[in-house]
Amino acid sequence: MTNQTDHSPARGTESGPVGRFLRATELDPRLLGMVGALALIWLAFEAYSTFVLGRPSMLLGASQVEANGFLTPRNLWNLSVQTAYIGIMATGMVLVIVTRNIDLSVGSIMGMVGMYMGLLQVEYLTPALGLGHPSIWIITALFGVAMGALIGAFQGAMIAFLGIPAFIVTLGGLLVWRGAAFLVAGGKTIAPLDERFSLIGGGSFGALGRTGSWIFAVIACVFVVWIFLSGRKARKLHDFPLRPVWAETFVIGLICAIILGAAALVNAYIWPPGNIAKYYTSLGQEVPACAQRGGDIFSDVCASFSHGFAYPVLILIAVAIGMTILMTRTRFGRYVFAIGGNPEAATLSGINTRIMTVKIFTLMGGLAGIAAIIGAARQNSATNAMGNLDELYVIAAAVVGGTSLAGGVGTIYGAIIGALILTSLQTGMVLIGFGDGSYQRIVIGIALVLAVYLDILYRKRIK
Repeated sequence: MTNQTDHSPARGTESGPVGRFLRATELDPRLLGMVGALALIWLAFEAYSTFVLGRPSMLLGASQVEANGFLTPRNLWNLSVQTAYIGIMATGMVLVIVTRNIDLSVGSIMGMVGMYMGLLQVEYLTPALGLGHPSIWIITALFGVAMGALIGAFQGAMIAFLGIPAFIVTLGGLLVWRGAAFLVAGGKTIAPLDERFSLIGGGSFGALGRTGSWIFAVIACVFVVWIFLSGRKARKLHDFPLRPVWAETFVIGLICAIILGAAALVNAYIWPPGNIAKYYTSLGQEVPACAQRGGDIFSDVCASFSHGFAYPVLILIAVAIGMTILMTRTRFGRYVFAIGGNPEAATLSGINTRIMTVKIFTLMGGLAGIAAIIGAARQNSATNAMGNLDELYVIAAAVVGGTSLAGGVGTIYGAIIGALILTSLQTGMVLIGFGDGSYQRIVIGIALVLAVYLDILYRKRIK
């Protein structure tokens, strides 16, 4: 049985300084490869936008107001928010693909759930509870997750108990749920949505801000240290091999440096002057000069209005942690990899593969519901087009992130990095002038095929 913790080094890295370093730190070579690919994509778009298109970059000393390069706080902040809902669904797609199934309906589920959440708010909750009632967003969010989970359970039951292939069931779901999303509102856009609900989608007001982001980063670093110390203690208890102290310190330091660097980056993105003015107006206070026309946005007053980590990114982090624990620390996760490794052997060993299939697709549907919440909140509306073709990007993110279509292999962090790679390609092409969706689909298609080919080569190399 192959699982997430199986990081067998490829041939050629078993000896020498690189091999010894990877063995000591237990870093996954495939993870390093994905991070390297992401870095190359970022640097390529930054170089093209800066030196070919002549757009000023903050790397060259331009101000935030002037900078239009790829590696700017504004662009990377928006990139993180755009990655969130794809990454959330990709974590669920890992489970589906690991068990040798596929779900082509997640984008349509997202669109349908979004439309029903919009209708729930506009036609039922607001008239019943009153405009701006604080419980509207809570009821809507719970409804969205529950609806997505029910749809997923329904599809999973057909796959498990009726013996219909997952490809056919979810292909039918892609058409049925998209059609239902159109019919429920006659193709109309439902807007605006509840103000508190809209904060879930991010934006200047839908983020932690400067202080909250630094507090979050510090807490995250403390959590990382605790996780590593607990793991070391558990290894000692069970007489498992320990990482060298220097290797453990290096990995902890690297992760904390990434967390703190991310906090500094999102805090470098300052609110637009109009949002700062809106904030002061809502408090009944005088708008500072820096937020007025021609004001210095980098003055002490306005510079303190940092975006910080957006709520969708925090939701993605929470989902990623929960899914990682589920896949690596629970019986459910072991069963998932057992089914993916050998379904027949899993059945003979006593695993109820039918119930597991229903549970996996229920979870996938619930995650699509969470993605619908973020998508509708970010747009502040419910549209029939929401989630259109996102199922392809979700599947591609999981595969690019190292999930094998042959089953049995997949990682949560890989799927998120895969989502970030795909979103970076989309955002970068828009930035350099290739905003047409046709170009984006061509590039995503090439990336998907290349990822599968590299996975085949990797498997041959480690055998």
